[in-house]
Amino acid sequence: MHQSLINNLRLQKTVTIIAVALFIIKMIAWYITRSVSILTDALESTVNVIAGFISLYSLYIAAKPRDSNHPYGHGKAEFLSAAVEGSLIFIAGIVIIYQAIYNFIYPRELQKLDYGILLVAVTAVINFITGRYCVMVGKRNNSLALIASGKHLQSDTWSTLGIIIGLIVIWLTGLKWLDGAIAIGLAVYIMYTGYTIVRSSVAGIMDEADKELLEEMVQLLNQNRRVNWIDLHNLRIIKFGNVLHTDCHLTVPWYLNVREAHEEIDILSSLVRKAFGETVELFVHADGCYDFSCKICNKQDCTVRKFPFEKNITWTVDNISRNTRHDINTNEAISRSNTHTIL
Repeated sequence: MHQSLINNLRLQKTVTIIAVALFIIKMIAWYITRSVSILTDALESTVNVIAGFISLYSLYIAAKPRDSNHPYGHGKAEFLSAAVEGSLIFIAGIVIIYQAIYNFIYPRELQKLDYGILLVAVTAVINFITGRYCVMVGKRNNSLALIASGKHLQSDTWSTLGIIIGLIVIWLTGLKWLDGAIAIGLAVYIMYTGYTIVRSSVAGIMDEADKELLEEMVQLLNQNRRVNWIDLHNLRIIKFGNVLHTDCHLTVPWYLNVREAHEEIDILSSLVRKAFGETVELFVHADGCYDFSCKICNKQDCTVRKFPFEKNITWTVDNISRNTRHDINTNEAISRSNTHTIL
């Protein structure tokens, strides 16, 4: 098992234990105050607990090695986990709205708000620190499950902060109706958070292009472009848990032998893995250049050049993801051969 997967599992175990502890603290705060706002926070923490166990299981599945039935591994289990977590968050928002409306109709007497505020404030601080760390580790290890857990904890922090402010206002002014109003406002925010998590998980399941990730990779390749990298196209990135499956076509001078072409591919692979981690799977198809490639090739010592160099093509997300590229003066598409070296 890769070390990053082990670290993800350990962190998720810690997050799950913390979620259980915070849920107990919030339920104690609700019991002594009878505040529907605090009950709102406690209900969301219930989702944290359930989602924590689901994320833990999904990370365990995602960490399993690939087999004959799953040649790309089990990483997409994390997307399912995030989808369930987002759905639970959305449902929790609906339940909170129901409870708030019920509280408007049948109001309860609030009590010991000072103790409730103190207990909830402690959970907010713990949530913020844990959530921030989860997002940081999740991004570093490309773990959607950890990122989803971290964002959920962070959203819980902001909603808890809103509850604290509202309870302080209620405590100072005696406006008890604010308790239900705050709960409804936070429920809408919680439902939106759940929607964004579900949206991200569906995008992962459907292999939707990650424009931000593509932009980062294209920038890296432009900044480290070598003279033998005449062109790069058909770049695709697919996420399988913490694994990035990447493939592309690299155009190199046609006269390079197999070993020389592989050296260029090895340099490209090392560059990508250094930037994005060792869990990157990179497959590069080497294409030999054609006569009309001369106009976009600035190799100075080329002895077989047919046309003078005119200008480099700056790689962008749009043109590097395509399967063909048009010549800068004519509209003749550069055909791609499938008979060259494949790594």
